[in-house]
Amino acid sequence: MKKLMMFLFTAAIIALSTSVNAQDSKDYFVGKWDILTEGTPSGDAHSTLILKKGEEGKLTGTFQSEGKEPTKLTRLEVNPDDITCYFVASGYDVYIWLEKIDEDTMEGTMMDMFDCYATRIQIKDKE
Repeated sequence: MKKLMMFLFTAAIIALSTSVNAQDSKDYFVGKWDILTEGTPSGDAHSTLILKKGEEGKLTGTFQSEGKEPTKLTRLEVNPDDITCYFVASGYDVYIWLEKIDEDTMEGTMMDMFDCYATRIQIKDKE
């Protein structure tokens, strides 16, 4: 009986830790990100990616290039260590893939052609 209880306890701990890790990975991406895309035909460009928790805890968001209106993300693929965001820009389907580097930075590519560097924009608490 003791072995059965120990087995059930261990299984419960493993299941709980797995679900906690999955939740943490989604929460990592939530926030406002400054993205530097290097080497585009127009030169290096800054843009803003905003990711929020939507209905049922799913991520949603917008992508905004400098001087343009925000574009709603059409699809998101979220993995524990990376995210791919899809949107439409100037009539073209575009995607940006970003991988975690540390708590406030990611690196990746836009359309597998242009290097991207994302930095979390810190929002200061109002005093």
